[in-house]
Amino acid sequence: MSPQRRSARFWSGAVTAALALTFLGTGQASAADVNNAQNAGFESGLGNWTCSASSGTTVSSPVHSGSAALKATPAGQDDAQCSQTVAVRPGSTYTLSAWVQGGYAFLGVTGTGTTDVSTWTPDSSSWKQLSTSFTTGASTTSVTVYTHGWYGQAAYYADDVSVYGPDGGGGGSGGGPTIPAAPGGLTVSGTTSSSVSLAWNTVSGATGYNVYRDGTKITAVTGTSATVTGLAAATSYSFQVTATNSAGESAKSGAVTGTTATSGGGGGGGGTLPRHAVTGYWQNFDNGATVQKLSDVSAQYDIIAVAFADATTTPGAVTFNLDSAGLGGYTVDQFKADIKAKQAAGKKVIVSVGGQNGTVSVSDSTSATNFANSVYSLMQTYGFDGVDIDLENGLNATYMSQALRSLSAKAGPSLIITMAPQTIDMQSTSGSYFQTALNIKDILTVVNMQYYNSGSMLGCDGKVYSQGSVDFLTALACIQLEGGLAPSQVGLGLPASTSAAGSGYVSPTVVNNALDCLAKGTDCGSFKPSKTYPDLRGAMTWSTNWDASAGSSWSGSVGAHVHALP
Repeated sequence: MSPQRRSARFWSGAVTAALALTFLGTGQASAADVNNAQNAGFESGLGNWTCSASSGTTVSSPVHSGSAALKATPAGQDDAQCSQTVAVRPGSTYTLSAWVQGGYAFLGVTGTGTTDVSTWTPDSSSWKQLSTSFTTGASTTSVTVYTHGWYGQAAYYADDVSVYGPDGGGGGSGGGPTIPAAPGGLTVSGTTSSSVSLAWNTVSGATGYNVYRDGTKITAVTGTSATVTGLAAATSYSFQVTATNSAGESAKSGAVTGTTATSGGGGGGGGTLPRHAVTGYWQNFDNGATVQKLSDVSAQYDIIAVAFADATTTPGAVTFNLDSAGLGGYTVDQFKADIKAKQAAGKKVIVSVGGQNGTVSVSDSTSATNFANSVYSLMQTYGFDGVDIDLENGLNATYMSQALRSLSAKAGPSLIITMAPQTIDMQSTSGSYFQTALNIKDILTVVNMQYYNSGSMLGCDGKVYSQGSVDFLTALACIQLEGGLAPSQVGLGLPASTSAAGSGYVSPTVVNNALDCLAKGTDCGSFKPSKTYPDLRGAMTWSTNWDASAGSSWSGSVGAHVHALP
């Protein structure tokens, strides 16, 4: 039975002895709300706290803020509960919160005289805030607030407990400014050969932010973005950010890696993307999925592939026709403006050639030239950053490679080139799609193979795997990773919902497990690669529209997971 299923039953009795804060009230509400918890940051060791079965101690790392945090380790039938007594006022509302990290962590309150409440989170590799609220009864002068771990799970850490509300008279830590939380959502929004641009989420109560490169503070800003300059080309740097105010500086954010572009060319535009990126196809038609403007596409998508360019009567040439009527009157001018807005936000917008019904054929030098010229013309007209090759009816490796090299010569090193082959197309390096990818490896951005609408396929270990499992994703990706593509050129392509493809949909959890298996060697199925690929580019989905129809559950889960990869 899961911790979530047991929690309500658990709170009703046995947990009363858990990580508890008991509050002794005084009557009338004070003029200002305060944090009533004592030793809320564990700076005085376990003073004011009681932990079950000697399970708790204080540590100097990791901490959310200050110099100490609680570490509590479940063992046997002990779930590492701790407690403290704190004063509250009758008939008053309080916000209970704490920052937690590590194994399963629970936070709640009993003895309120009204409704006892609780909240919890699964294991977390970074600090996460738990928060809930409660109201005391008319005669309630004490409550028990607790946090604990879960049987058989890893140790959890807790810090900066807050019981915020009317002063209960118990000598808590009081009001006034508090050290802000660590910034979240830190991402690399762009790079050049000498700079890395960063962006992060606003932190409540922060008045400024410090930016760290490889552990050293390099600048302070007041906004939620910064560009770090003076960097070496083709070099990876680690960045973190803290939030500041008059109370002090927060803990550092999670680290992100920014890799500067190669000086003087190459790379298929990969140097201007985040290390781990998400691609989504945007539908230039209405097929029952949510109709979107480009401006509606989730910010989780780093590359937006506009589907699709249309063939012309000229061999190899393509054009693009916006379906304004089918998209609710979306005009070409709006479309162009939205492309610019996405690019200003650090995203790439490319035009996709092919699709299930695509009939573009590049089979000789003339058609290769026509293809390159026409795609470059679309880039100039609409502002596209590059092209996606999604020809499901085959391609000629010699002449498609020629066409893409010709396009690269016109567009320069910032050109984005992506591919979306079917599983059968990437079974062998002798296949035309695989050969094309290898032919243009120096200018190729990413191959997002479609792990759907496919039968069983061979993995790199020679075993047969059926679609719909972690093993299918990892064992087939292994073929590309061991067949010559760089890890940064490999992405996992999956449907956004069951409606998006005829078969092959897997839950975002399966996608995330496959990403972790390949990048970190964790959460694998029966197949485990012989080594890890920490530079794995990320994931792709068909489509942003079907994702929106499903409540953006794919991009919300997989997108966030990709961007959190180390």
